Amino acid sequence: MTRNKNKSKQMGSGSAATVASKIEFRSREERLAIGKLLRDKVPRSSHAAWVAPAKHRDPIEILEESNRERIPELVPIRYGRMLRSPFTFLRGSAGLMAYDLAGTPSTGLRVQACGDCHLLNFGLFATPERNLIFDINDFDETLPAPWEWDLKRLATSFAVAARDQRYSDDEAQAIAVECARSYREHLRDYSKMNPLEVWYDRLDAETLIEMAPDEKLRKKREQITEKARQRVGDQLAPKIAVTVGGRHRLLDQPPVLFHIQEEDAERRMREGFEVYKASLSDERRVLFERYRLEDFAVKVVGIGSVGTRCMVGLFFSAENHPLLLQIKEAGPSVLEPYAGKSSYDNHARRVVMGQRLMQSSSDIFLGWSRSEQGRDFFVRQLRDMKMSVPIEGATLQQCNIYAELCGWTLARAHARSGDAATISGYLGKSDRFDRAIGEFAVAYAEQNQRDYAVLVDAVNSGRVKALIEEDE
Repeated sequence: MTRNKNKSKQMGSGSAATVASKIEFRSREERLAIGKLLRDKVPRSSHAAWVAPAKHRDPIEILEESNRERIPELVPIRYGRMLRSPFTFLRGSAGLMAYDLAGTPSTGLRVQACGDCHLLNFGLFATPERNLIFDINDFDETLPAPWEWDLKRLATSFAVAARDQRYSDDEAQAIAVECARSYREHLRDYSKMNPLEVWYDRLDAETLIEMAPDEKLRKKREQITEKARQRVGDQLAPKIAVTVGGRHRLLDQPPVLFHIQEEDAERRMREGFEVYKASLSDERRVLFERYRLEDFAVKVVGIGSVGTRCMVGLFFSAENHPLLLQIKEAGPSVLEPYAGKSSYDNHARRVVMGQRLMQSSSDIFLGWSRSEQGRDFFVRQLRDMKMSVPIEGATLQQCNIYAELCGWTLARAHARSGDAATISGYLGKSDRFDRAIGEFAVAYAEQNQRDYAVLVDAVNSGRVKALIEEDE
């Protein structure tokens, strides 16, 4: 699998600072004009095209390549979760889509990209001030990259989810178009703001409730918001931990939660947290030191992350107040072969810095570490009112509204690091680009369906092993 490997050299590597440094001090009008000229090089209608890859492209080979550094015993769980539907397959195959997106038209304009931008990687979570906001909430693959890649993956996720719910391709395409329209129009709005206005902008839960178009949706949003407020460590800890011999212990729930059976595991974990502390600002380090590590265990999470080394740390204060921290392994972004290597030598730091740049507010305990074996880990709270919006059973109206919210949110995230005016000049005021993205989303949804069928065949033939869980 060598296609597009040279693109990393052409596009260059970089960090968030590198992306920002490329914004030149020209007027908004000049940058809009520059963006408009890019249409001659890359017509907006060209984004509609999806050419099926050559026969040598093997989805299983690409997926297996991404498993090389994962815990072998957990890989079957990853495949089992991907088998549930074409949508769960899409969630677990960010590397496969990155491979494909690298061959699609690009204006050459870069932003800090999410890298795994699908509809379930948006949701509610708490700010350090305890406000509940809606934003992107997964940055494992973040890297400076073409802005089109995030938008195409996001629009495709809506098309795939709509097809999973038996909506027609025309309906799926309309939802994807709505996502692109929202991105285009809100990015133009952000291009008119000054940098501080963009930086301070956020979409909070109260605003979402007020924006509900009818009473039924308003009540649903109120219910989701209230449920999110209950999803905190204080509520979760008693459900997954017990007291044994005066010490708090996490309950083993194999294969999704289990202790590491290695003699020096605790020593290495404690040393890792000492390294992590150095990544925190002084005042947050003081806060963290008010808690003591009581126990830790491997915790299998999500779909794309399954098999990577993810753990949960159980901490308590002197007066028995619990704190749950998630420790997630960070490897190279799936975008690196095509967008260039990260300028950060620690991939967990890459994740943290990308998250801080794209999110309107980030977790107070967000930081990074490196183990003595050279593996990189980032740390955040396991639960802090974090909740994805359920899409199953959503009406077409609800799907369109959610697509609008996600497109809006992605526009704000890209405007924080990229040149919103130049991108807006390229996108223009018509719906030509929106319609192109709608066509691409449905075409790639069909490709995703074919790739999903390949995985099903691979499991049935014994080429790969999948573990089907009764409950996730």
